[in-house]
Amino acid sequence: MRAVWRLMWLLVRHEVRVFLSLVLWVARRTHGTKSGRAFGYARGQGAMMAGFAFVCVVETVALSVLLWDRPTVHAVFLFLDVYGVVIVVGLHASSVVRPHVLDADGGSLRIRRYVHVDLLVPLERIASVRRELRMTHERADGELNVEVGSQTSVTLELTEPVTHVGFFGRSREVRVVRFHADDPDDLVRALGRARV
Repeated sequence: MRAVWRLMWLLVRHEVRVFLSLVLWVARRTHGTKSGRAFGYARGQGAMMAGFAFVCVVETVALSVLLWDRPTVHAVFLFLDVYGVVIVVGLHASSVVRPHVLDADGGSLRIRRYVHVDLLVPLERIASVRRELRMTHERADGELNVEVGSQTSVTLELTEPVTHVGFFGRSREVRVVRFHADDPDDLVRALGRARV
């Protein structure tokens, strides 16, 4: 029973973070970028997320027409469909308002994706950083792939592992981190300067 409550708490926390991201997006603010330089990653997925939202809107209209003569079922499906559209838009908003953050003064790189991934990498643990475009990613022990649109563009190799805590709270040690940035060359140069 305890596991069920924990899962419910994680899901509620996720939804709250998505809705807060929508609020930040409308207010044109970002989350956690005051102490460093932000590097976006949402540009590569904007069209795909717009496509998902469009399909959800079409489904909402189609089901509304099909279920018009059944008011209770119509109301339930209308709520679920509108909620689905809001979540899709909220996920895109979370990728816009939660960019990667390089904090040279604090000595860290914060790698993020939506509200799901938030990994803090100390700069002194970075052995090498390079621009490396990858379109396929196989799961491997000690590696974390933070893909956007099924691609990564920056690879970090670490001297010591860092702990990544997954969505359901399971932690694992990673020594190689691959992630996407809209301007990977700029991020790699900035990381090189910050590490010196």
